[in-house]
Amino acid sequence: MQYLYIIMAVLLIISLFFDREKTWKSIKRGTKKLLKILPSYLKILVLLSLVMSFSEDFIVEYLGTQNILLGSLLGIIVGSITMMPGFIAYPLAGVLLVRGVSYTVIAAFVISLKMVGVVTYPLEKEYMGVKGTLYRNAASLTITVILTLLIGLYYGEVFL
Repeated sequence: MQYLYIIMAVLLIISLFFDREKTWKSIKRGTKKLLKILPSYLKILVLLSLVMSFSEDFIVEYLGTQNILLGSLLGIIVGSITMMPGFIAYPLAGVLLVRGVSYTVIAAFVISLKMVGVVTYPLEKEYMGVKGTLYRNAASLTITVILTLLIGLYYGEVFL
């Protein structure tokens, strides 16, 4: 990570050397965009902190139900309104599996967690617009349901 900062600093100095005016103009533009996006990003971080306050026991209790359909539906709902990085989500999926949650429910939770963005809606609508954000989330939700069904069929937990 430190190397990236060093490379960025060197490239910035080179850019200043070639065209000081354009470089400062770009820095100012980037700063303005960062300040514009910062309030939305902070809201997302607050919501993420609140959601992450749920323990894995809470998640296991509600997702570990014996009813695959209900568990999958709850998994999709919880995953859609939750946001966490993959390095937390995938080990959590392993914990859920060990604690007895089915593959289908885990798939519903993790796929919706990574694809559907209810928490990121305010940020996404700034860049893609309301219509684009809703289309993306609807498509992601549809794909989540399809993949969840396919995984359930593969592991013999869902029968059509």
